[in-house]
Amino acid sequence: MLLKRFYDDKLAQASYLVGCQATGEALVVDANRDVEQYLRAAEAEGVRVTHVTETHIHADFVSGSRELAQRTGARLLLSAEGGHDWSYAFAGDAGATLLRDGDRFTVGNLRFDVLHTPGHTPEHLAFVVTDTPATDRPMGVFTGDFVFAGDVGRPDLLEKAAGVQGTMEAGARLLHRSLRRFAGLPDYLQLWPGHGAGSACGKALGAVPSTTLGYEKLANWAFADATEEEFVAQVLAGQPEPPKYFAQMKRINREGPRLLHGFHRPERLPASALEALLRGGALVLDVRTAADHAAGHVPGTVGIPLNKSFTTWAGWLVPYDRDVFLLVDAQGGGDARRVDEAVRDLAMIGLDRVAGWFGADALEAWSRTRGPLVRVAQTTAAELAPRLDRGEVAVLDVRGRAEWEAGHLPGVPNIPLGLLPDHLAELPTGRPLVLQCQGGSRSAIAASLLQAHGFTDLVNLAGGYQGWVDAELPVERE
Repeated sequence: MLLKRFYDDKLAQASYLVGCQATGEALVVDANRDVEQYLRAAEAEGVRVTHVTETHIHADFVSGSRELAQRTGARLLLSAEGGHDWSYAFAGDAGATLLRDGDRFTVGNLRFDVLHTPGHTPEHLAFVVTDTPATDRPMGVFTGDFVFAGDVGRPDLLEKAAGVQGTMEAGARLLHRSLRRFAGLPDYLQLWPGHGAGSACGKALGAVPSTTLGYEKLANWAFADATEEEFVAQVLAGQPEPPKYFAQMKRINREGPRLLHGFHRPERLPASALEALLRGGALVLDVRTAADHAAGHVPGTVGIPLNKSFTTWAGWLVPYDRDVFLLVDAQGGGDARRVDEAVRDLAMIGLDRVAGWFGADALEAWSRTRGPLVRVAQTTAAELAPRLDRGEVAVLDVRGRAEWEAGHLPGVPNIPLGLLPDHLAELPTGRPLVLQCQGGSRSAIAASLLQAHGFTDLVNLAGGYQGWVDAELPVERE
């Protein structure tokens, strides 16, 4: 048996290539949209992708299962559980084989037994793998978003992200029953989850790549001896806000993702085109670092740094019905590589409308012809405290709600960054507005976003809430 794990840091998402070395056949589980990585790995390992499956209709990235199956001619295996509302609309056209609880299929000498594990979603499946030449006992389970290291998949996404009312508590009860059933499997089973630390599909995911059922029964809160009512209350409490794009992912992955045939670099545009695009209301993403954007940027551009959090914040803040233009400035002439990275990251969540890009020359041209670039003022906790006491400034906390409830600056309200565009009319005016998050990165994006919407006199709290706490300044808790 061959097992290879693929991990996308920006999505905190894991997918797997599992193959039979004797026959050269292989299965890919939970493929993302970057299908080339699986094809390269299969070739390097001397196997061919003959089967493709996924544990459920994903909410946090565009599935690559359909495209990978089309590229390889592999057999596509999809869940038939969960009822009509949670079935794959494209399954028939794609010639997919539908799977139910108790079904079994083979890939070479490997046997896969299908478990229906509803809770995170109604259609969720897990796959128990047995390496039959070695033993007739199972080796491990691909658990998807059912069981993670240290946590379980959240059951509230259908209601909070997709707007399907009344599903949150019902999903939590289903999840409890699925866990009780799952706990009866052998403790030695290895568990290969679909996400790691940083994913919004749970609230306390561990960073280890795999675990065992026995260890999770010891260490994972969800396997504690709690009543169903206690479990429901605990699993629903403190879940982070689901990014807005999750609703789009559910729709795209259910209806059938568009086939990309690879990622394509858009056209580089002349610096002179930037002014006209911004004047016409175009969305231009400045993907330079937060420090570079704050030090000087073209007015009207929105700064979302191309770092580990880029995909998340793009999913929150970039609309799906508009073209997007990129502005990059890489050291050492790496502009094109940065563009390719951004295009890939956006495509991973279905933002496929990247219509062009600008390089550093656009910044230089703007400075020459239109005047100085716009800056974002910075302040420290020590500087802010007396001004806040005197009422000279307004402060807005843009962290998640649970973070704010755990501790915040005295009297400071909370609007999470991802929800900020929906609350512009509520923001105070007439005095400087200080944006604040945990360490200063989210508030930098918030300042950029508000500047693009015409707000002025904005300040970013460098060091954020952590800097405030480190300075031993007073805090409030809910």
